[in-house]
Amino acid sequence: MRYAISIPPAGPPADLVACAVAAEHAGWDAFFLWDHVYGSDGMPLHDPWVLLGAIGAATDRVRLGAMVTPLARRRPWKVAKEVITLDQLTGGRVVVGVGLGIPDSDFTAFGESADPRTRAATLDEALVVLDGLLRGAEVDHAGPRFQVRARLTPGSVQRPRPPIWVAATWPHRRPLARAARYDGVFALGRDAVGGLTPDQVAEVRAILGPDRDIVLPYDPAVPIDEHAAAGVTWSVIGPDEPSGDWLAALRRRIEAGPPG
Repeated sequence: MRYAISIPPAGPPADLVACAVAAEHAGWDAFFLWDHVYGSDGMPLHDPWVLLGAIGAATDRVRLGAMVTPLARRRPWKVAKEVITLDQLTGGRVVVGVGLGIPDSDFTAFGESADPRTRAATLDEALVVLDGLLRGAEVDHAGPRFQVRARLTPGSVQRPRPPIWVAATWPHRRPLARAARYDGVFALGRDAVGGLTPDQVAEVRAILGPDRDIVLPYDPAVPIDEHAAAGVTWSVIGPDEPSGDWLAALRRRIEAGPPG
């Protein structure tokens, strides 16, 4: 089992970089940032990719990424360039988390559709483009949403490309099938803050196969060894609903080290 911190890119940027450095020193395995533009709760948010560049330059070991990037509202070639640059900067420490994206206001506030079927179809096509570009391949793609004829250089440090984790909410099977085509799943319960039992994790493992990562929000009600035995490979800790002096409280949790 490996352990990650995942937080919104909110608060003084220097404090967020310091949290990542503290996580590395305390023995955490990864540091992730949420990827939202607007946010329905009005929380002031920074760009996660700019922050990840600063964090990458200030750390040496922890894996980094956005958890998760709503690929349906992004141009996949721009995401690919960001990922490759961060992978080069960090010597191959990037994980690519993707999903449909929440909240809906990240789409509707800018005149885009929040229809989940539209977002799912866009995500599937964008993943094909992103996968090819991250591999350093010559991509020749003509689809209903994207037309790409390009090869990006330089390529990523990781080969064949950085791992891709796809968000999926239990018990929906189509997102799980999507995750099974890539490197892992960021598995969420119905309330999107955890809640999968070890038996449900075992069902997810049966769908994904033996070699892909299962990433689960940390649930203090379930012993870590039970989730690990069911197939969880990463446990992610972060604020469910950031409020008050949440960053200082999380910094204390980070400095206490991983739960395992």
